[in-house]
Amino acid sequence: MGDPRLFLYGALAIMLFLVWQTWELEKAPPSVPGQTLNQPSAPSERTQDTPAPQADDMPEARSVEPAADLPNETLPERSNWIRVRTDVLDLQIDTVGGNVVQADLPLYPVSLEARDIPTRLLYISNEKYVVQSGLTHDTSGGLDLSHRAPSHHAPYQAGRLQYDFSESTEPKTVILRWNGPDGIQVLKRFHFTPGRYLVDVTHEVRNQGEEEWVGRQYRQLRRSAGRAPDRTSLLFGNTEAISFIGAAYHDSQTYHKLSFEDMDEQPFSENLTDGWVAMLQHYFVSAWVPPRGDVERYYTRVVRGGRYPEYIIGMHSPARRIAPGSSAQFASQLYVGPKDQNKLEEIADGLDLTVDYGILTILSKPLFWILDHIYWLTGNWGWSIVLLTVLIKLLFYKLSETSYRSMAKMRKFAPRVQQLRERYGSDRVKMNEAMMKMYREEKVNPLGGCWPILVQVPVFIALYWVLLESVELRQAPFVAWIQDLSVRDPYYVLPLLMGASMVVQTKLNPTPPDPFQAKLMMALPIVFTVFFLFFPAGLVLYWLVNNLLSIAQQWFIIRRMNA
Repeated sequence: MGDPRLFLYGALAIMLFLVWQTWELEKAPPSVPGQTLNQPSAPSERTQDTPAPQADDMPEARSVEPAADLPNETLPERSNWIRVRTDVLDLQIDTVGGNVVQADLPLYPVSLEARDIPTRLLYISNEKYVVQSGLTHDTSGGLDLSHRAPSHHAPYQAGRLQYDFSESTEPKTVILRWNGPDGIQVLKRFHFTPGRYLVDVTHEVRNQGEEEWVGRQYRQLRRSAGRAPDRTSLLFGNTEAISFIGAAYHDSQTYHKLSFEDMDEQPFSENLTDGWVAMLQHYFVSAWVPPRGDVERYYTRVVRGGRYPEYIIGMHSPARRIAPGSSAQFASQLYVGPKDQNKLEEIADGLDLTVDYGILTILSKPLFWILDHIYWLTGNWGWSIVLLTVLIKLLFYKLSETSYRSMAKMRKFAPRVQQLRERYGSDRVKMNEAMMKMYREEKVNPLGGCWPILVQVPVFIALYWVLLESVELRQAPFVAWIQDLSVRDPYYVLPLLMGASMVVQTKLNPTPPDPFQAKLMMALPIVFTVFFLFFPAGLVLYWLVNNLLSIAQQWFIIRRMNA
């Protein structure tokens, strides 16, 4: 790598990156509860009392199908869980509030060892992560008219407790009904489309009374902060530990992230148009998307008093007036599923940014785009990483060539540098002056090989985030023993090969005149190998292929210059 110190510079850049990650982890928000292999099934019926409305979890004050009456048989007004299964979702909807209180993703198992246990995105247990929505009635003359609109605490009636749409090829709808005073009736609909994680949610208000109804729809995502993350988990392959967990929103132009700490320090409230709100975690996201063109009030809240604080991000619509004898609908879309970039960008502008590539998104998104297109040709994410590495190496070929040429020149001066060291002994000032004079006379830049390599560091970091954040690589197989590129190599074959390739690179580099630097260079392959033992196999594969290509290029240049 050019100058004998170049390898140290490159290694330092990577080490600084890892230290920065650790620092980010130290101030990261609490993590999501761990997914266990023996998750309890949700009860089909819950008999606890309906919770009373709470002031601190309420906001400040596309039609799917024609209105349809419900069956005459309805359930008692108490909390029951309605199970709705599609080909991609397994939801539990509480009749209290019509809230989505549990969501399993059948196509995304917890692990390869537990393929029959789906990932649970929404849940109620010791901690909470739920989707809530409801209506609020605008007060008039200071009167409390909240009873004229069903909040997320109101009891709904349902036709039945089980809906199995998993074999259906047509869209299906689940309807809940709320009968209020003064002739107000609300139908809450959940409209499911096969193959989609996007659910259309509407509140239809039927005013059969004698007074005008004025109200708003609100939608919110509510999540417990949970326990603090394990500070050492990254070293043992838990890449989820460094992924952002918190809230996000989009204001039609800009993407914003809100950590739980941000929501603690400063509540957020602002009128925005054509945006959305979301809760993020590694690989998966839940989001509310309002109708385009409406001015919505976005807000955050923190609810305390339980085992963990609960953080809410939501929005409420403009007020609508419904005359007696009329009806109107409030519509929204709910996404609960994986961070599939291609699908997210079709739903709403900026929703694909929930795939959190950090400050290098401008580089990471094109890299993923190329990787995705290579996968379309190969059908294997591992070989796609190999081919992408080759393309990146070709892109930086001339820069690498400059570095390796500089290295080859420096190798020729290694004996003379050693002579200068012996001549001046411990007088480092005179030795450095003599070395710089030699470099000027021979027209050699000792840092000539450094900068071309350092230019590539942002690309490496950007690709690091692509391989870390892309759900497409989750549980993606490569070859024989590697069945999941997002976790560590189970037999450590790739990390050991990577370490061996770093040793070869070290041998090709000129030996530093400083004994300490020489020892450090020999130790770095060992240090990096230990780190990479626990890194996702996809990252190690990229590093290994990059090293092998670098060795081939370096060997070819040295041989040609020697000839």
